[in-house]
Amino acid sequence: METLLRQLTNGNALFLIVILGIGGTFQNGYHLTGLSSPSPYIQSFINSSWYDRYEEPPPPQTITMIWSLIVSMFAVGGVFGALSVRFVAGMLGRKKAMICNSFITIVAAGIMLTSKGAKSYEMIIVARLLYGYSAGLGRSIHLMYLGEISPRKLRGTVTLTSSTFSSLGKLSGQFFGLSEILGREELWNILLCVPAFFAVVQVIVLPFLPEAPRYLFIEKGDDKACKKALQNLWGQGDYKDEMDEMLAEQVAIQAAPPKSSLQLLRDRSVRWQLISMSIIFLCNQMSGMSAISTFSFDIFLKAGIPRDKIRYITLGLGVTEIITSVACGLLIEHTGRRLLFWGGYGVMSASWVFVTVTLNLKDSSHWVPYIAASLFILFILCYCGGPGGAASTLNSEIFIQSNRTAAMVLTGIQRWVLFAILGLVFPFLINALNSYCFVLFACVCLLGCLYTFFLLPETKGKTLLEISEDFKAITVCGKSVFEEKRMETKL
Repeated sequence: METLLRQLTNGNALFLIVILGIGGTFQNGYHLTGLSSPSPYIQSFINSSWYDRYEEPPPPQTITMIWSLIVSMFAVGGVFGALSVRFVAGMLGRKKAMICNSFITIVAAGIMLTSKGAKSYEMIIVARLLYGYSAGLGRSIHLMYLGEISPRKLRGTVTLTSSTFSSLGKLSGQFFGLSEILGREELWNILLCVPAFFAVVQVIVLPFLPEAPRYLFIEKGDDKACKKALQNLWGQGDYKDEMDEMLAEQVAIQAAPPKSSLQLLRDRSVRWQLISMSIIFLCNQMSGMSAISTFSFDIFLKAGIPRDKIRYITLGLGVTEIITSVACGLLIEHTGRRLLFWGGYGVMSASWVFVTVTLNLKDSSHWVPYIAASLFILFILCYCGGPGGAASTLNSEIFIQSNRTAAMVLTGIQRWVLFAILGLVFPFLINALNSYCFVLFACVCLLGCLYTFFLLPETKGKTLLEISEDFKAITVCGKSVFEEKRMETKL
């Protein structure tokens, strides 16, 4: 612990990690939970705005549809943000891209703040769209930036801070959503603008911190600027090993130039990397964690928790999440990645099965709903300490520099499309299936457990080129992709 802290504070690395975090995944996390507490007030606002315009109350299904649209627009914006990662990050670099992204957050906050006075739920939808764009772009660039500033021995710990800041954002959304803070009917629009303050801090401070060394060396070819950035971040030293690794990667890139997303999809040499990331992101998004974050109020209401206790339970969930994320960051270089994935998915799957059972027995005793709440906490412990945290490290570990941006675009699109689908469907799903909707989440988690146990290679302590070789060696039915390719060539 002391050694890690000393390494992070020899230069400006820890400071940069914090500044990147508050303008990166923190924003994403806040908007996932920040909408839960004021949801009844926003739905009431939709109802009153509709009545003021048309002088008749809207049908209940109309309110549900507008509310689902407000929720899902965040994900739609995220898709467009993910699509623009390659263009923005390539044109501006990592640092300037993060600064521009924060400006978008500030504009979205201005629209959200004035929506209440204008009596326009359309402005809420537009603000959520811009928030989503900022989150989709910022999250991907944040992960790239972290992966490109960290030395190999600290790569897992540094990149996992993105999950920690996401958890901190979720906790902040729950905290500010308390009725004693900003979770009141007259303040809901201010509650949804809080992240803009942190975006302003990033805009002011980030220009004084270094660009990503790996980006400077590999993409800009500036070895002097790269070395200067490494010394600024990690203290004085020659950093020969780090720069030799970058040089080896640069040679590999010259042999295989950067690819577009479509070219990457057709490249058989990275097929298992893409399959692995797709399955892991699918399982993470459809595991139920996003549903808990966004619809926690509705879920606990269905579970039988008293309405006045729900906000405090969700705050407890947020505290649990951030503590587990920090612990995962400290443990990941010791345990490796695979154990965190398959172990986490396995316990998560079992948790959802028991949640389904307890929710069906909630009327048998007054304490049964609290057993369900405890199972939700267990689920969050396993998610944040397992696949939720470890997934952020894989982004920067399994793709070389020339493929990383295109891979970020593909996984970002998948992540946000799934989030949009879940945001639109889950309100109707929980009404139709009640507690049995959690069985679907259990099946998804089981899929993740089986895949990561049998097929995912370990990436701990390996160079990017070594990890690429491990993926090439994956065999299914006794054959690897490259054996198949050689057979096709002979034919």
